[in-house]
Amino acid sequence: MKVLKVDLKDFDYSSKDVCGVLVQYPGTNGEIFDYSDFVRNAHANGVKVVVATDLLALTMLKPPGEFGADMAIGSAQRFGVPMGYGGPHAAFLATSQEYKRIMPGRIIGVSVDSNGKQALRMAMQTREQHIRRDKATSNICTAQALLANMSAMYAVYHGPEGLKKIAERVHGLAGALVVGLKKLGTATVEDVPFFDTVKIKCADAKAIYDTALENEINIRVVDSKTVTVSFDETTTLEDVDKLLKVFAGNKSVNFTADSLAPEVQVAIPKAFIRESAYLTHPIFNMYHAEHELLRYLHRLQAKDLSLCHSMIPLGSCTMKLNATVEMMPVTWPNFSDMHPFAPQDQAAGYQEMFKDLGDLLCDITGFDSFSLQPNAGAAGEYAGLMVIRAYHQARGEGHRNVCIIPVSAHGTNPASAAMCGMQIVSVGTDAKGNINIEELRRASETHKDNLSALMVTYPSTHGVYEEGIDTICKIIHENGGQVYMDGANMNAQVGLTSPGYIGADVCHLNLHKTFCIPHGGGGPGMGPIGVKKHLAPFLPSHPVVPTGGIPAPEDKLQPLGTISAAPWGSALILPISYAYIAMMGSQGLTEASKLAILNANYMAKRLEDYYPVLFRGENGTCAHEFIIDLRHFKVSAGIEPEDVAKRLMDYGFHAPTMSWPVPGTLMIEPTESESKAELDRFCNALISIRKEIMAIETGKMDSHHNVLKGAPHPASVVMADEWNRPYSREVAAFPASWVRASKFWPSTGRVDNVYGDRNLVCTLLQAGDVVEEQAVAAQL
Repeated sequence: MKVLKVDLKDFDYSSKDVCGVLVQYPGTNGEIFDYSDFVRNAHANGVKVVVATDLLALTMLKPPGEFGADMAIGSAQRFGVPMGYGGPHAAFLATSQEYKRIMPGRIIGVSVDSNGKQALRMAMQTREQHIRRDKATSNICTAQALLANMSAMYAVYHGPEGLKKIAERVHGLAGALVVGLKKLGTATVEDVPFFDTVKIKCADAKAIYDTALENEINIRVVDSKTVTVSFDETTTLEDVDKLLKVFAGNKSVNFTADSLAPEVQVAIPKAFIRESAYLTHPIFNMYHAEHELLRYLHRLQAKDLSLCHSMIPLGSCTMKLNATVEMMPVTWPNFSDMHPFAPQDQAAGYQEMFKDLGDLLCDITGFDSFSLQPNAGAAGEYAGLMVIRAYHQARGEGHRNVCIIPVSAHGTNPASAAMCGMQIVSVGTDAKGNINIEELRRASETHKDNLSALMVTYPSTHGVYEEGIDTICKIIHENGGQVYMDGANMNAQVGLTSPGYIGADVCHLNLHKTFCIPHGGGGPGMGPIGVKKHLAPFLPSHPVVPTGGIPAPEDKLQPLGTISAAPWGSALILPISYAYIAMMGSQGLTEASKLAILNANYMAKRLEDYYPVLFRGENGTCAHEFIIDLRHFKVSAGIEPEDVAKRLMDYGFHAPTMSWPVPGTLMIEPTESESKAELDRFCNALISIRKEIMAIETGKMDSHHNVLKGAPHPASVVMADEWNRPYSREVAAFPASWVRASKFWPSTGRVDNVYGDRNLVCTLLQAGDVVEEQAVAAQL
């Protein structure tokens, strides 16, 4: 796809090859344009319109949907999330009904549970990438769920009226500067509508910039005679006074921003003013006292099963302890209150940390340079493949576009390769779950003239160390390709081996898995990529703040382009991984890997007499995770993996990864964080469930009406006046002794997945009212 940057008045659709346009509202220099005619013209030519916008501005401005835009995108950072030197922030993607089923990411819709009770759920919750693979509409994996919740609670606390007041104050401060500048006469403000950003013409932009810097103010230089100044919720009248002195030069300022208030007028024409209501649901209009919001948040978090309750044994997700001391730096103002484009000498601490973290990650992985820019594992996949593509192009071999991917690979792998324009060739696995090396060899030799890369996971997605991984890498290299290693299973490598040692050329790391950044219900994540020396010059840069590999490559830089909107991705959460690595040290990191592997093998051994362990390595062991096979229970007892997963909720546990990478299985990863007592508790739960299945197999329990099919059992069902199930309330709700000591109650019964997938528009019920909310995917 070709991208053109064109002036608004110069759009020409006569070539008939334009698929879509992206416009900014308000514009980058603060201007507010009327896009109504522009949108109508685009639609008349079959062109879709995407509007990049600002949520705070939309409390005052006519929203994109009202002038016909097809999609609206932007960042929710303005809603109560710190700048964090670039992230993490929740982005939003809103669209019309026409496109809701091809939206990437997580969409929360309404379903019903087994008791007819309303239940919110993630629609199409089986990852689209794992089903459609190379035909997926995106490779998006990490959603910024934690940041989306922060922004949502900001909106809940302030409500529509509070948000409008904040927006009006921000606009008023910008207006006060404009009035003051007109009084001074030392600079010129364009007479255009604006919201929070003022474009100013001056004699010498560099001199203004330097004077502002002396007053501890950062402003943007557009060109030699133009600067822009932006205001936000944290700006004060005193800040406006300082700005006026900056622009006054040698001229005295005999007025204050406060005195200018009566002269400030709304700089938004009536045609642009929003008249429609927003945030009308009661949730946004009832929790405006701090203690009420606290209680609301507590009620919400009580519905979530987290590591506070029990281990979360999700295979391939590495849900380990996130220590408090690692999290503390995220709250420090010098980290959180930093603009991503601030001069680097104002961010010396960040820069030092980046360098140290890059060096540490190189030591751990055996690579020569790291880019910290990709801010999710899937973004790391994409960046790694783009580095490989840039490398081939630089050598005059841009025709190399074949990517070999084992069928056992993560679902985002083929989706990422497809996004990079690669032709995907699949190779199978053998009976032990390893890549079929001879099939790989044949595929490599067949496509040797066009082979670009292999995408491989080590240990394999089946949870075993593939004995032939070095041979696999050698075959790819011999046929002109590069090896991309998925870093999802690094928790079984750190300190014991490394991607660089094995033979990989590039690898992404999930810092939110192996290196202790919390998952946050799906995000924030970070996916930095490490590369060998020959690929280092091609690591991503940034158009505003040039970046590159850490350590810097020796050869001439030839960056592939830009992967993230911020130069160093979600920089604010990097101190978590930095603290984890620095405090653990080489000995601690190695011990953690050993314990993770030991824990997985201990659990596999305890469970093997009850559930078949699907794959093992040459010596009969697994890596840091293992797969138990439940497929035969469908025949023997009519029990599906979902039944086991739901029953685990009654025992107080989150289910392992279900039916992936092998349908009809559970993939279990205990990590190094869990004690033997917790491992035993989880094993005991699965063993108890196996006995419940055996009761069905022997006819002691009905195959259709049993404790597994009825699970989970919420308090509303257990405490109901009527109980007509063929097992006791105690068996349903308290199947093990530890449950009585600490019971986690599921909020709903079994959710109807089919109903939920058919109802993507979220219908929220409150006090008898029905309010339909447009489906929104909060994601990167």
